[in-house]
Amino acid sequence: MNSENQQMIDQFLDHLWLESGVSKNTLVSYRFDLKAMAEFMEVNKIKLVSVELKDLKNYLGHRYQLGLTARSTSRTLASIRRFYRYLLSFNQIRKDPSVSIENPKAAKPLPSSLSEQDVDKLLNSPDVNTDLGLRDRAMLEVLYATGLRVTELISLDINSINISQGIVRVMGKGSKERLVPMGEDSLDWLKKYMDSARVNLSKGYLSDTVFLSQQGQKMTRQTFWHRIKKMAEESGVKARISPHTLRHAFATHLLNHGADLRVVQMLLGHSDVATTTIYTHIANARLEALYQEHHPRA
Repeated sequence: MNSENQQMIDQFLDHLWLESGVSKNTLVSYRFDLKAMAEFMEVNKIKLVSVELKDLKNYLGHRYQLGLTARSTSRTLASIRRFYRYLLSFNQIRKDPSVSIENPKAAKPLPSSLSEQDVDKLLNSPDVNTDLGLRDRAMLEVLYATGLRVTELISLDINSINISQGIVRVMGKGSKERLVPMGEDSLDWLKKYMDSARVNLSKGYLSDTVFLSQQGQKMTRQTFWHRIKKMAEESGVKARISPHTLRHAFATHLLNHGADLRVVQMLLGHSDVATTTIYTHIANARLEALYQEHHPRA
């Protein structure tokens, strides 16, 4: 960095230290951010006092090409804005080039999902010779077959399930009701649970809740989360597990097998199809990974 730019940045940092009392760590961050920008501008033969909006946009584009995160760029922009406000206040520039630049939007991370093989491992992990194991197997099967939210699953009551028609009535977010079909496998395991394990778990108490805890009460979301995490570890599933992992797998696998996006939207209970499109990104990423892995000329 040339001496002119170095001096200008040093004066700015001294001003911050004396007038604003910012911490040493903050000063270090400002110095790092401004030095990087100054070096970029010097390569392009642009003085810091001559920087224009287009030059800053070019610099942000350069950062993007380097793979730097939106969070890092937002921090850098905060440093740049404060630097140019300082220059403007001391009449070293006539116009602040950073005024109209917006912070980059952080990309939302894709929800974690499971391969179909991992789902099979997870579904087969409970010991169905025990009441709790049979309950867990039925819960996993229903969850994967319907794409319910965990809160919706543990809130199911007996009247919400029509086993003869293979349909579950769900009260979702915003008290919106939807009907979701269940497959034969999930119905079979649900029947087995209802006919034996649920009777034992109820301990003689009257309850409309479908899936009961060991104490015969409605299960909490946290309890089910701990159960599914434990089952994933025991089954050897290495993928990240979250309370909604099987919901994500439900949506992704439907799209992988050609389901219409609008149908998946209705099954998931999304009010806006834009929310559902995140699963097309997961499906496409999975297809690309499979192509790279198996195509001889990938």
